[in-house]
Amino acid sequence: MNSRVVTAHIPVDLAEQVDLLSTRLDRPKGWIVRQALTSWVALEAKRHQLTLEGLADVDAGRVVDHASVAAWAESLDHSG
Repeated sequence: MNSRVVTAHIPVDLAEQVDLLSTRLDRPKGWIVRQALTSWVALEAKRHQLTLEGLADVDAGRVVDHASVAAWAESLDHSG
């Protein structure tokens, strides 16, 4: 697999947490950072896709007006 070095300045407390994880998991710090970035990039891609789907729903008129949502919220049993 091809790879590339990426440099980032991170807060000391975050770096220390990565150090602790590296020790606890017996994994290199680079592995931990790669796992974290992979998860975050996947999450952001999913969030972007959901935003596009939501915008497509708005464009297609698949929306619920505020008054309907407010009426629904008021109908909920708040007594617990």
